[in-house]
Amino acid sequence: MISDLFLYFIGRKYGRMIVTHRRFRRILSPQKLSVLEKKFNEKGILVILIGRHLIGLRAQIFLVAGVTRMSSLKFLLADAFSSLFTIALMVGAGYMGGNSLQVIQKDIRKIEYLAIFVIVVALVCYLLIRYYRSRKIDRPH
Repeated sequence: MISDLFLYFIGRKYGRMIVTHRRFRRILSPQKLSVLEKKFNEKGILVILIGRHLIGLRAQIFLVAGVTRMSSLKFLLADAFSSLFTIALMVGAGYMGGNSLQVIQKDIRKIEYLAIFVIVVALVCYLLIRYYRSRKIDRPH
């Protein structure tokens, strides 16, 4: 959340000029800024709640939240609420995965054996094809 707040305050400090700043113009283009500003004006907090989970847009959304001068408290609360969902999801997935680790390892071993078998069969087929093709070329007509 600290990095989220950092991006928010950078957006708030530079405003619309963020698209000309040498460090941030690669993250946020003028066109993307316009699109995201429109989304913020239409949906507000919902953009923060959903945007936190969109890997490619996350930094852009937090910068635009600052550019649009969203209330710091509103931003912090929306980001915190959204992060609680993320944390709960990750902890739950870890718990479920941790309990199933032995089963997963057993399935991975089966897949490894199957992959090795497929690779060996493919290699044998390739070598046989090369062998028969070379014999056709060597034979006089």
